[in-house]
Amino acid sequence: MTPAVPGALTVRPLDPQGDAELLHRWITHPKAAFWMMQDARLEDIEREYMRIAAHEHHQAFIGLHDGEPAFLMESYDPRYVELEGLYEPEPGDIGMHFLVAPTDTPVRGFTLAVITAVMRELFADPAVRRVVVEPDVSNAAVHRLNEAVGFVAAEKIVKPEKEALLSFCTREQFATATGAAV
Repeated sequence: MTPAVPGALTVRPLDPQGDAELLHRWITHPKAAFWMMQDARLEDIEREYMRIAAHEHHQAFIGLHDGEPAFLMESYDPRYVELEGLYEPEPGDIGMHFLVAPTDTPVRGFTLAVITAVMRELFADPAVRRVVVEPDVSNAAVHRLNEAVGFVAAEKIVKPEKEALLSFCTREQFATATGAAV
């Protein structure tokens, strides 16, 4: 079932310059170690998200909790971004990354609510048939979250920056795991 977290979770397009300071705080926080940008300078973050904004196969969004920035969401076409040549893509595949903002007042179940909202947002596009992720093989916490929303691990793959666990979640797997209508 979808976790019960009070408040609405929505997304808006990311503004690479306007959101750079916010993203810098989130991405360089120790809890974001798997984002692999711990040493990034503010200008590195701004440049990276300007690159994404200009990319025709990669998008970034700021996730909002009751209108306040609370998470980062990225989607990409795995035929051209992150997984090019590393697996056999199927029509309707979309890649996804998400990062929950660090907080001093954690809400139980919030990260599960966020990944559920991210998946719901991706499946809102009727052309999306399957979500693909490639987390670091050692990121056990995200593997549990992925499994909770219906992902099934397929295989370990080697990317230039890490060994990743390639995993897939179909629309039907997401609906079965979460009870969400998609």
